[in-house]
Amino acid sequence: MYTTISPATLKALQGIDGPSICNAIEGFNFRPKNEGFMMPEIQTAFRDFPPVVGYAVTGVISANAPEGRNVAREEWWDLIASVPEPRFIILHDIDNPPIGAYWGEVQGNIHKALGAVAVATDGTVRDLDEVHELGFQFFAKHISVSHAYTHLVEIGIPVSVGGLTVTTGDLIHGDKHGVTSIPFELADKIPDMVSTIADYEKKTIDVCQSPSFSLEKLKEVAKITRPY
Repeated sequence: MYTTISPATLKALQGIDGPSICNAIEGFNFRPKNEGFMMPEIQTAFRDFPPVVGYAVTGVISANAPEGRNVAREEWWDLIASVPEPRFIILHDIDNPPIGAYWGEVQGNIHKALGAVAVATDGTVRDLDEVHELGFQFFAKHISVSHAYTHLVEIGIPVSVGGLTVTTGDLIHGDKHGVTSIPFELADKIPDMVSTIADYEKKTIDVCQSPSFSLEKLKEVAKITRPY
């Protein structure tokens, strides 16, 4: 039902930082350079965590009022279990502004037990010390002290978080720099492109760090064709 990548490719992507992932995707000229990633408003709560990669599970939340549609948590858990591991939860908060945190110590533990490695939300998170110790990654727009009336109102539909539209099953990468969607068509090719770009950039960096640096040498290395 869902597209997946090989374990080897998954492991390779987990070892690559977010900017290098974006550079590699640009190198294939697959999509416009201003698309495919969440805006800077979506920040990691834990900058010391390594990159995470997973298959998206999407939903919509609200915390502002007790009434309204409320999706049963068991239905949500069943949806999560239907998506391949590792899972990357993507939740859109319809409150403006967001008021309550769906995400904290309890939800972190539940979702980690369900094979998730992270959540990205334009809502809020809390219980930062406990979740940091758990090793579950938070990407969020805000931090909130209360969960208020937080609940799920829709699940499994395409959602937009931080300007990125995500569908359940999409391949998502996140690290201290932000969250990126990886096209399945490019996933296997990204590690090699990352190496190609790193070799290109090293030439410029070596010139800049050389004791014999000169403007002429910088201009010369700048003539090399940029791979992205």
